[in-house]
Amino acid sequence: MPTRVGSGLARDWLAAYSGAMETEAHEWFSAAIGALADQQGQRVWSVIISFLGDMAQGEGAGISSAALTRVITPLGIKPEAIRVALHRLRKDGWTESERRGRGSVHFLTPHGRAQSALVTPRIYCRTACTTLDWHVLIAGTPSGLELLDALADQSQDSLIRVNRQTGLAPGPAPDSMADMLVLDARVTEVPDWLRDLLYPRALHHGCAALDAALQPLAPPPPLDPLRRACLRTLIVHRWRRIVLRHPRLPERFHPADWTGESCRQKVFALLDALPQPSLTELEHAEALPVMDFTTDKTVTTS
Repeated sequence: MPTRVGSGLARDWLAAYSGAMETEAHEWFSAAIGALADQQGQRVWSVIISFLGDMAQGEGAGISSAALTRVITPLGIKPEAIRVALHRLRKDGWTESERRGRGSVHFLTPHGRAQSALVTPRIYCRTACTTLDWHVLIAGTPSGLELLDALADQSQDSLIRVNRQTGLAPGPAPDSMADMLVLDARVTEVPDWLRDLLYPRALHHGCAALDAALQPLAPPPPLDPLRRACLRTLIVHRWRRIVLRHPRLPERFHPADWTGESCRQKVFALLDALPQPSLTELEHAEALPVMDFTTDKTVTTS
């Protein structure tokens, strides 16, 4: 006769199973946080922007101070640093806050949403650049230099600055390029000096470090919404700091030891395994026990 779920044996089995799953989730999560922690230090305001851009970019999407603290403190960030960072973001016009009950809810401003939307395609692009046709712009007058500056300010993908007077851009050249030498080009050779200029050594090291940190991570077990939010924020933040610091160029331009495309594959494999939680789930989540990497002890943050 089958054991009824309400019996003591079934309850004990379910409790043991749930406890084992929770232990596995916590151990994997702690190991992942330890592996992915940025050893160069973190700008807290930038981490918050990474979170909001990933999970609260839509108009009207906001998160309370309490929920934001629960997401970010497991990354080794103190609550007082979060408060200082939020003050800076409000002052700089990136976020706005609304008082609700005993706490505050934080949103991206229209400016913040626009800036986030501008870089979102680059951050979440899963494929390498395969553009074949390019054009070169060379300025020799003050008006030409102003035009190069304006194009470069639009986005890094609009114009890749080779030097003060020269820019490289994908596709055919636009109209109204007066006072500029315009050359349609197919790239056949890329010198090492240009590779070094476009992909500086500090960027190499940062990308290689993230690639190496992601390499040994096994696929995650089922994780609760708060743990997924913590890890997504950390991964997106570290990837964002890499992918927005170099132009989007095909493999021909990459230095021989560039790990960007390998890193890209690992980033999205892990993000796919960590489905984006809803803001409502994060508002109702309980604080996690997080590892204090300075003392090797487990602490609880609120």
